[in-house]
Amino acid sequence: MQSMKDWLKEPSWKRRLEETFKLPYMQNLEAFLHAEIQAGKTVYPQSHETFHALNVTPFDKVKVVILGQDPYHGEGQAHGLCFSVPQGVRVPPSLRNIYKELRNDLGIEAPSHGCLQNWAEQGVLLLNSVWTVEQSKAASHQKKGWEKFTDKIIGLINDEKEHVVFILWGAYAQKKGAFIDVSKHLVIHGLHPSPLSAHRGFFGQHYFSRTNTYLDQHGQQTIDWSLPTSGQTSLTLK
Repeated sequence: MQSMKDWLKEPSWKRRLEETFKLPYMQNLEAFLHAEIQAGKTVYPQSHETFHALNVTPFDKVKVVILGQDPYHGEGQAHGLCFSVPQGVRVPPSLRNIYKELRNDLGIEAPSHGCLQNWAEQGVLLLNSVWTVEQSKAASHQKKGWEKFTDKIIGLINDEKEHVVFILWGAYAQKKGAFIDVSKHLVIHGLHPSPLSAHRGFFGQHYFSRTNTYLDQHGQQTIDWSLPTSGQTSLTLK
C-alpha cells in the first residue's frame, strides 16, 4: 500500500497538509488502513480516489463546501466525492433528493447519473467527514482520525479564504462546521437529504440559488449546477 500522503497529488493542498501527515493521529490512521487491507478487508473508495475531492478541487479554487458524513459502502459507489457516485452506478436516495431540490430551486432537470465531478471542477469541495469505509459496514471507519483531518481542511478554508459558501446538511455536518466564521463566509443549514429526514425540512431551502446569489454579490463566478447528461436521458424524479 502506498503511503497515504502520496494519494494527495494536488500541489496547493499538498503544500498546506504536508506537516499534517506527520502528526501522530494521521500516522495512526495510516497504520489502521494498512492493517485493514492486510487483513483482507475491502475498503472504499480505492486508495487512488481517497483524496479525490482535494485532487480535483484545488485550494485556490474552492468557492463552495458541501459536507457529508461517510462514503457509500456499497461496491462501486464511493469515489471520493460526498453524495456522488461514478457514472453507471445507480443514483442513491439522498442524491435523488438533492436533485429534486435542484429542480425545485433552479428548474434544472436531473441527469441520468450521479456523478458530481462537474461541480467539483468548478470549485465545489465535496467533502466527507470520514474518508474511508469497510465494504457493507456503514460508519466502520469513524473515530479513526479522519474527522480531525477534515477539521483541519475546514479550518484552512475558514482562515485563509473569504466568501466561501458552506452547505451543511444534517446535524452531523452542522456540528462539524460550528467554528466557521460567519462574518466572512456564508453558512447554509438544512436537514440531511436522506429519505429518513428530507421531508422534515430539507426541501424548499434554495441552497443552490442562495449560493450563487452570494458568490455573485462578492464578485465570484457562480456555479453552473447543471450536470452533463449521460446520453439523452434524464432521471425521473417523483
